[in-house]
Amino acid sequence: MKLTTIIFLFSLVLCVKSQKWLVDAARFVKEAALGAGDMARAYSDMREANFKNSDKYFHARGNYDAAQRGPGGVWAAEKISNAREFLQGGSSGKGVEDSKADQFANKWGRDGKDPNYFRPRGLNPKY
Repeated sequence: MKLTTIIFLFSLVLCVKSQKWLVDAARFVKEAALGAGDMARAYSDMREANFKNSDKYFHARGNYDAAQRGPGGVWAAEKISNAREFLQGGSSGKGVEDSKADQFANKWGRDGKDPNYFRPRGLNPKY
């Protein structure tokens, strides 16, 4: 009887811990999906604004918004930012220095710093 009780309690503990892991994993995936949406919105806004010297602001803002979602958002922002810089590579014609500046703005936003630091004067306040 005691052995049965011990096995039951042990199983119960394992079940509760596995459910917590499942809940944490689901939360991470949700944060990542919402963070990816934040990144897409910043990109869309950048294209719509079509404003000179505003790309660093939109990089920082997209990463900032995604990071506010939690660890999943930070993860998504980092992966999307790195993939974008890798794929853009030398094809943008802007070179390594511009890529480094973009990555600086990306990290700035992911670190929770104010994206308005990069905001160019005259950019429509709606952004």
